[in-house]
Amino acid sequence: MEIEVLIPITLFICIYLAIKAVVDARARKHMLQSNGSEEMLRTLIDGEETRRRQASLRWGVILVALAIGFGLIEAVDWQDASPGLFAILLAATGVGNLAAYYIARRAK
Repeated sequence: MEIEVLIPITLFICIYLAIKAVVDARARKHMLQSNGSEEMLRTLIDGEETRRRQASLRWGVILVALAIGFGLIEAVDWQDASPGLFAILLAATGVGNLAAYYIARRAK
């Protein structure tokens, strides 16, 4: 892949993440200044922390499953893009999602 293609994609991802960080920080600041009860704020912060951990778990499991899928493709020595190749990658993604769901449910 040519570097000229990656530069705009990386730029848009960086802009998105910067805007998201600013919006999240302003939302937290607004919640703290809104004179809400301390219990409500603690519940919101704990919920956000749980969502963040579950998102990390989910992406970790999905990426491991995709790595296994790519390893399987390399072991079979497929060189051309074919429906079987895409089926293995989609199946690995699905298995990763199901495994993350199972692990998250078991952790509760």
